[in-house]
Amino acid sequence: MKIFITLFITIICSIGASAQENTNRQIEGKMEKEVTRNFYIKYLLYLPVDYDQREKWPLVLFLHGSGERGNDLNIVKRNGPPMLVQEGRKFPFILISPQCPMDKLWDPLLLTVLLDEIENKFKVDKNRIYITGLSIGGEGTWELAMATPKRFAAIAPVCGRTGSLYLNACIIKDLPIWVFHGAKDDIVSISESERMIKALKDCGSNVRFTVYPEGNHNAWTDTYNNDELYTWLLEHHLVETAK
Repeated sequence: MKIFITLFITIICSIGASAQENTNRQIEGKMEKEVTRNFYIKYLLYLPVDYDQREKWPLVLFLHGSGERGNDLNIVKRNGPPMLVQEGRKFPFILISPQCPMDKLWDPLLLTVLLDEIENKFKVDKNRIYITGLSIGGEGTWELAMATPKRFAAIAPVCGRTGSLYLNACIIKDLPIWVFHGAKDDIVSISESERMIKALKDCGSNVRFTVYPEGNHNAWTDTYNNDELYTWLLEHHLVETAK
């Protein structure tokens, strides 16, 4: 997918001789600048078998981990929902599984543009859009939710770093959240999720937290094989807006 976006930025700022005469005064200025960014991303698309029989469908955005980065979409099928689809699993939702470029992290702006594109091309129920991801995809899930908290009906981060994101936890306190982590994770410490959970609860969130006592970093195996996850996601809706 290639998308070109042009941004026009206007700042009132004009500098005259008076600036040199009196530096204690605020002066007017003006700048106009055109900025163009090229958005490119590859993704796997799954449509339900009876896609044509319904007017709109829930959408799940899946963000893979660091090992699936690159330019080969087959790698994305190694874990999570794309792997299950490859094995014959049928889901009652549209599944979008993009591929993060090599040596990059998930970019919330790029993912937002991707979602806009998918909404325009397919029969997406805008009140039932969900994010889930593992490892760097778990981190990307947190970041995207905080960037556009009113877009998603529920999120499910799996063993993702939270860094300083917990400082902004209250932004998503009203969002249904289910977090998963292995207690013995030696790649991304469980403390990353625990810190976010505490911050969310301090804000009044009803966040759910599943810990696998003997689990290491591959918490995603049990998570995505659990039918309860998909049932839980799909039972959440955004409040319908007035037409």
